[in-house]
Amino acid sequence: MRLVQLTVPTGSREAITGVLDDREIDYVVTEETSSRRYTAVIYFPLPKAAVEPVLDELGEQGVPEDAYTVVLEAETVISRRFDRLKEAYESDDVDEDRIARQELLSEAQSLTPTRSIYVAMTIISAVVATAGLFLDSPAVVVGSMVIAPLIGPALGASVGSVLNDETLFRKSLVYQALGVGLAIAAATFFALLVNVTNIVPSSLELTEVGEINERLAPDLLALAIALGAGIAGMVSISTGLATALVGVMIAAALIPPAAAAGIAIAWGEPAAALGATTLVFVNVLSVNLAGLVTLWYAGYRPEGLWNLGPTESRVRRRVIGLVVIVGIFALFLGGITYASYQVSTFEQDAREEVEAVLAEDDAAQLLDLSVELDESLPVREPSRVIVTVGAPPGEVDPTLAAAIRERVAEQAASDVSVQVRYIAIAEADPPATGADNETNETAESVEPPVPRAPTGPPRIGVSGARPVLGPGR
Repeated sequence: MRLVQLTVPTGSREAITGVLDDREIDYVVTEETSSRRYTAVIYFPLPKAAVEPVLDELGEQGVPEDAYTVVLEAETVISRRFDRLKEAYESDDVDEDRIARQELLSEAQSLTPTRSIYVAMTIISAVVATAGLFLDSPAVVVGSMVIAPLIGPALGASVGSVLNDETLFRKSLVYQALGVGLAIAAATFFALLVNVTNIVPSSLELTEVGEINERLAPDLLALAIALGAGIAGMVSISTGLATALVGVMIAAALIPPAAAAGIAIAWGEPAAALGATTLVFVNVLSVNLAGLVTLWYAGYRPEGLWNLGPTESRVRRRVIGLVVIVGIFALFLGGITYASYQVSTFEQDAREEVEAVLAEDDAAQLLDLSVELDESLPVREPSRVIVTVGAPPGEVDPTLAAAIRERVAEQAASDVSVQVRYIAIAEADPPATGADNETNETAESVEPPVPRAPTGPPRIGVSGARPVLGPGR
């Protein structure tokens, strides 16, 4: 529910009250004496879905754009006419559950902080995310997402495009570019500082840290995360729901990959930095694309029929451009995804071949098979296969290792070294059975406990009612 406060310009009072009367809207009029341009102030409650159509109709009746309007959220409205008004405007449709166009524009503008606060919070979140990646701590990485101020610019560009507010659109684009650049630069500087001070040794393998590795070689799942974040962000802001948690999701798509890119740059790994930087850009573009499509589907259009045609054409061009660019990046992510699929398929095929070889030998059995990848990020290929075989001592077939190497190498698309390790498996003799065993168990069960020797000096005390005396007494 909303409470609308509208100033009435001179000569527009009858037109405004006529619209409210026709729609059976309760209102209160107070006289305005502070200015000659306005004669009164009208207060009237509206359901959330009725704000936009009522304000649009009032605008058509001569309310100028410079007449300020305040829309407040109302907790409770008790009125029979208001209940009928809710029934007339509220339904289960998507476009009826959203907030007014005017409220959406105001909300998008308020989500973007001042530039100094935006810069400071972006740098802090990038540094915290970098530390969390080094620590391999998901909790710290999530904390960096909470403080990232990225939701405003990420959603503002889409709102500005759909509502024909080019000022908001350009401001949001500048803030997005500034945020991405600051995040990568701050992460790079902090990672260099950590490297120089030897807090984290320079010999650290980035692929050995799980939180870093998953962002250096992104796959198509990252695209799904970004699109989901953009859709969720627009649904939350357009329906008046809380945007804090959605802001965390948008930051999850941007801040950790930017931090991973900074770490890769500081460690002198340009190929790894390419994968993480690509992930940052594809996430930014995907959030904007999802936001544009979601807002247009929700029914948001610019004010005035004259603006609808140019805005629709502009939105269509931007959507097509974003689809093309995101599609190009998706091909890159698809290549990484396909390489990961090949590695998984190779590991499965290699395991099946080793099990087939060992099935011909009754003494040997497969204990473990692991595939090690090379360091060629972001697309990694198998470099070595380690096969661990268990067999009784002295019963290993000397031709077994050669057969395993040959069968595994046939499954690899490139040269792969195969290492076969043997572990001796010796089974213990079974326990004795029969009468002797039963006798031993019986003897152990009736064995009396061994009394503990007294420690310390002898004591003279009382046992029951009889005194305990020393010798000679």
